[in-house]
Amino acid sequence: QVQLVESGGGSVQTGGSLRLSCAASETLRYMAWFRQPPGKEREGVASIGIGTGITNYADSVKGRFTISRDNAKTTVYLQMSSMKTEDTAMYYCAATNGWTALALATSFYNYWGQGTQVTVSS
Repeated sequence: QVQLVESGGGSVQTGGSLRLSCAASETLRYMAWFRQPPGKEREGVASIGIGTGITNYADSVKGRFTISRDNAKTTVYLQMSSMKTEDTAMYYCAATNGWTALALATSFYNYWGQGTQVTVSS
């Protein structure tokens, strides 16, 4: 069973930065970050092809967030900068060995982490 373990969440003020990490128990084809603000649906943030390194971002985070992977291709990072209060959410790591074309939809991913809370205050 694939396991995904997130870390790095916390509290930050607007304009600040945080880096999230997601360690996978094995190398997978695609990994992504999703987030779920309080009272709202889960939404895609960024995805990466583990073999290609090609990335995709939601419009709301383009230019502020960067997804990357380590050389061992089992850990994915989400560097978040210029953070806004609307970035406050539970952040989830997701992964799949299916073909997603870097889609940012929950239905494409079948492995999920437990989530890590990110709170941005003004």
